[in-house]
Amino acid sequence: MIACLFSGGKDSTLAVHTVVDSGKKVELLITMVADNEFSYMFHKPAIEFTSLQAEAMGIRQIIGRTKGEKEVELADLERTLVNNDITELITGAVASTYQKERIGALCRKHGIEPVSPLWGINSVDELSEIATRFNAIITHVSAEGFDESFLGKRIDAAMIERLIKLHNKYKINMSFEGGEAESFVLDAPLFKKRIKIIKAHNAWNGQVGTYVIDEARLEGK
Repeated sequence: MIACLFSGGKDSTLAVHTVVDSGKKVELLITMVADNEFSYMFHKPAIEFTSLQAEAMGIRQIIGRTKGEKEVELADLERTLVNNDITELITGAVASTYQKERIGALCRKHGIEPVSPLWGINSVDELSEIATRFNAIITHVSAEGFDESFLGKRIDAAMIERLIKLHNKYKINMSFEGGEAESFVLDAPLFKKRIKIIKAHNAWNGQVGTYVIDEARLEGK
């Protein structure tokens, strides 16, 4: 069984699409919900709405719980992996060796093939594909140069230009692999329905902010 470590953000969603585009079938989404918003491995914003994405794609989802403590959270993921007949595990890792190496070692321990289809992709190329194929929004920012105006905004051509300017000035990782920002996908080619946000608000504190989705539902495309 091919599974994907799925957060609902642009990277894991694009990873699923990349594997499906190659002719394979993704049968399971594994979503880890961390109690700690500063988890090294798993992101937090809008994680509860990944169930809508799973339903939209028609892929079964399982939820794993973790306190989100460094290194310990890998054991939490391991417990989730060993209870399912997984042969390949997809991740949306782009440049984070911390994530790639640890998940790779965990997979090899259990005879699972780790798959990172986005590894080494150029950030602008990735964002351009996201802007073209997906409706993805920014749900969290936490780096110099970002402000509240980024929250809830779509990753489109104009946003890419803004991010390039931030990268040139502040050297941010445009793929957000350094934790600069996080995202959530509302629509994509594999989605049979799209996600409509009914109610949301910004939670802003200095240079850190979250676009909090309070209510959302699936609607026809």
